[in-house]
Amino acid sequence: MITLGIEGTAHTLGVGVVDSEKKVLSNVLDMYRPPEGGLHPREAANHHADVVADIITRSVKEAGITLNDVDLISFSMGPGLGPCLRVAATAARSLSCRLGIPIIGVNHCIAHIEIGNATTGCTDPVLLYASGGNTQIIAYSDKRYRIFGETQDVGIGNMLDKLGRELGLGFYAGPTIEKLAKGGDRLLDLPYSVKGMDISFSGIMTAALALKDRGERLEDIAMSVQETAFGMLTEVTERAMAHVGKDEVLLGGGVAQNMRLREMVDTMAKERGAKMYCPDRRFCMDNGAMIAWLGNIMYNSGVRMSIEDTEVRQRFRTDEVSVTWR
Repeated sequence: MITLGIEGTAHTLGVGVVDSEKKVLSNVLDMYRPPEGGLHPREAANHHADVVADIITRSVKEAGITLNDVDLISFSMGPGLGPCLRVAATAARSLSCRLGIPIIGVNHCIAHIEIGNATTGCTDPVLLYASGGNTQIIAYSDKRYRIFGETQDVGIGNMLDKLGRELGLGFYAGPTIEKLAKGGDRLLDLPYSVKGMDISFSGIMTAALALKDRGERLEDIAMSVQETAFGMLTEVTERAMAHVGKDEVLLGGGVAQNMRLREMVDTMAKERGAKMYCPDRRFCMDNGAMIAWLGNIMYNSGVRMSIEDTEVRQRFRTDEVSVTWR
């Protein structure tokens, strides 16, 4: 079965094509980059509407198929920014009706889990989901993906981007902060906000800006932010692994591309006698292939949706989904 997936939760409009043998036939995306300031949902949605037809065409061509070869349409139902979600949903519904094929709306967070499972070979991991819009520690239990800890304010990627903007580093600042951090040589004091199994990032950003005003080097600020925030993430991930008794940890989300985060989680896993897995970078960022793959396995497990069932859900919780495919 060939599935075409459309991702449109935030800044990225992605279209991917997969088959039932876990083969990614194509994975094309176009990221909206605001000319200044942060991400505005309506402007991002306008971008998605402008490029979605072209990205679908390119993805189908890259896959070496035609639209008539597609058996299933999948799209990101949520969570995410409402205007962006609606562009992806409208495109998916249009294709489903035009081609006369089924449609499946999927949970974006779970798509990160399942593309990781499919491409890395892990079987039952704890997922550290670190993205722009969210941060959660997730594990499977009793037909649900349960959330064992999460951010109480902003996602780790959101915090890094906002901080970078305030520091004059431009938007989508995570890679720039990672590069700066390599030149840091002094760990500065920042709030370490772990509250049980949950975490908070807003205090780190406020304190980091105060350090800038105090004249501290950007390299030291960047290194200190990474060490503090990633240390928090590693701590709660290890605690979740101990609680559920799992010996695999999977990284997912855009911030999982950060090599320092990977290094810290890998060290923790090895010290526990466990193993860390991380997908290829193109599957860490938001992408259509992960949406297509989750739609594929959901459909093959018996899930069916009508057009009326495909209303987008901006606050679509990971633990609301009944996991029928495991």
